[in-house]
Amino acid sequence: MDALFLLAAAGILISLFFAFTNGYNDAGADVATMVSSGAASVKGALLTASLANFVGALIGGTAVVLTLQGVLADDLGDDSALMIFSAVTAASVWNLITWYYGIPSSSTHALVGGLVGAGVAFLGPSGVVWGFDELLAGELTGVTKVLFILLLSVVMGFVGGYLLMKLARVLLRRADRGIGTSLKRLQWFTTGVQTLAHGANDAQKQMALIALFLATMGSGDIGVPFWVRLVCAAAIALGTLGGGYRIMRTVGRKIFKIRPVHALVAQTNTSLTVIASTLAGAPVSSTQVVTSSVMGVGTAENHKLVHWRVGKDLVVSWFITFPITAIISAILVLVLKVLIGV
Repeated sequence: MDALFLLAAAGILISLFFAFTNGYNDAGADVATMVSSGAASVKGALLTASLANFVGALIGGTAVVLTLQGVLADDLGDDSALMIFSAVTAASVWNLITWYYGIPSSSTHALVGGLVGAGVAFLGPSGVVWGFDELLAGELTGVTKVLFILLLSVVMGFVGGYLLMKLARVLLRRADRGIGTSLKRLQWFTTGVQTLAHGANDAQKQMALIALFLATMGSGDIGVPFWVRLVCAAAIALGTLGGGYRIMRTVGRKIFKIRPVHALVAQTNTSLTVIASTLAGAPVSSTQVVTSSVMGVGTAENHKLVHWRVGKDLVVSWFITFPITAIISAILVLVLKVLIGV
């Protein structure tokens, strides 16, 4: 059997493992506010998030799939299996590293970095659709579109969290202490919506990868069959059940002391941001959006109570994800080229 065919088959399995680690890492951020505010137990929150992620992945569209497939050049030929394999492997390795150290990193950043590193290592700069020329013409495509929306989503998370928290304070200024119970109950809904949006957006990354692998194996197109959507939904849901407890502690406790109103505002803002990004066909990091929303909420409440050192470390991790995964992926490409003889 052809080596590239076997590599594509292995790549499908690694893509599903990537979906699992994606769900595992993001679960910590997705339920951190709900758990830290006392609205739910860890098990109850993770079960809710897992079910919502599964449904979201099933009903999500394909706009994000098309965006990610547009990062690599169209004329890569059969050798694209080698590049995509390297990219998803690099992203999976980075997910494991950030999970171990409890860093809320971006699986989307990691994957795009991996794709760019693989494309450049195999074909040089022409192997990647950068989108610079299109940007000058007023159109967002390729890497430029992905990175722009990722940055914009973080800004929306912080600014939206800040503004919604200020609004919540005005609306609740005459509320009695009993409002806390109602706010905790509402979080079951907002967390469900947030993780539904997360599943609809994030699972499309793995769907895009598997569709590309199937195309290299002779499927004839790069559409997303239903069984691919189903297994990706299952993988991300199972990963969510495991829950990234270290990341949960970082987002829920180390940035800002979260109370029910803070959690509700952060969840609402995250939901709106991720839904808008998904409709725009933009892959975003729900972990980054949750984290920036918590920082925005904390700043609106009292900026002196926000642990900015933790926030600074998180921002640094966001910026180093792209180059590190690009380098790992590029090295894998060069090694595999020698081993396979491409």
